[in-house]
Amino acid sequence: MEYRLLIAVITGVCLLLFLILKLRMQAFIALLIVCIQVGIMVGLPVDEILNSIKNGMGSTLGFVATVVGLGALFGGLLEHSGGAQGLANYILKIAGEKNASWALMITGFIIAIPVFFDVAFIILVPIVYAIARKTKKSLLLYAIPLLAGLAITHSFIPPTPGPVAVADIIGANLGWVIILGFACGIPAAIISGPVFAKYISQKIQLSLPDKNVVKAIEQDNYPNPIIIIVIIALPILLIVLKTVLLGDWFDQNMLPQSIIYTISLLGHPFTALIIANVIAWYVLGIQRGTSKDDLLKLSMKSFQPAGAIILLTGAGGAFKQILVDTKAGELLASSIESSNINPLLFAFILAALVRVLQGSATTAMIAAAGITAPIIAKGDFSTIQTALFVISIASGATILSHVNDSGFWLVGQYLGLTEKQTFRSWTVMTTLIACTGVLVSLILWMIF
Repeated sequence: MEYRLLIAVITGVCLLLFLILKLRMQAFIALLIVCIQVGIMVGLPVDEILNSIKNGMGSTLGFVATVVGLGALFGGLLEHSGGAQGLANYILKIAGEKNASWALMITGFIIAIPVFFDVAFIILVPIVYAIARKTKKSLLLYAIPLLAGLAITHSFIPPTPGPVAVADIIGANLGWVIILGFACGIPAAIISGPVFAKYISQKIQLSLPDKNVVKAIEQDNYPNPIIIIVIIALPILLIVLKTVLLGDWFDQNMLPQSIIYTISLLGHPFTALIIANVIAWYVLGIQRGTSKDDLLKLSMKSFQPAGAIILLTGAGGAFKQILVDTKAGELLASSIESSNINPLLFAFILAALVRVLQGSATTAMIAAAGITAPIIAKGDFSTIQTALFVISIASGATILSHVNDSGFWLVGQYLGLTEKQTFRSWTVMTTLIACTGVLVSLILWMIF
């Protein structure tokens, strides 16, 4: 029976990669096909297979769809108002020209919390052009730190879709994922951002883009950057506050029940993001003269990129449920326990393999989370260790971005890089993020 389970899982992973890589099938339907295939090979009755898919989809989407939807709406308001550009200009003004690389890293780190990676990059890249034109230095000195900040937050720190989906699939506490995401993300941002940018900008000198591109940022009607920072930070602070005050390391008996009730309500991701959205709706929309009809249209447009991520996450939840119901997850857990490999490292390698083979970081995170979830459920891992699995999976899913990743071409196109130059800069940067992230995760794993 064990061999049958193992063969079913291996065949399933191979089929998943074949459908995505060879047949170019959308990952959502590919994952559902693999769920059915694994169930059939293990010998589950038809009703059980389909119920596992339904239950896995339902239990995952109940949380993820709400958080990703609210996050997408928040990001759409920020993008529409010009808040991202205004915040970037503000940070650059404070930091000064000399520290522009660090300022852009911080900008990317903050902006990617509510805004999708590709959208945030397209919005902010004219600022990189303008600084490079002014300083006469290589574009990469400023572009790489911005990209590092964007990529790290996109993969490591909720409420961005990737870590939210992985946290839900493996059952990690979102507050701890945020805390550890910052703990692992900051060193990764420094190494892959300003430090690497200083080196690679001396090796690759890029010509500046046409002047017309720079005109996009020459505006004065931006929202107050302090307000933008407060709105972005508010949901994160509320979620972390709940984790700290109502977690294992704080005596809740010291707090009155009314305070505990309020913190539990306001610190839940649903409530925290609703509050941020309502504030953004008024401050970045109504107060700035945007009509209610335009805000409604903007809201509908904001949901479009979230749809694919939500469905893909649901399919990942279904895959996890199939592994649980077929007991294949228990077999994987036993295999990991009997081997010498660190389970955190196993999750990293799994995500990295899928990432390198098929390109999409989100698909790699979802697939790795689905396979790893039963191992975590069977193992005796602490709350912090479970959250570290999210960071490890995110690190693996970030590594070695190359020609099968849309981000590789997006960056190359906007920065005017050749394929070779994109490999030497962007691909190396993503690998530095991945290696630093998993290394810090392993250190924290040993501590906690």
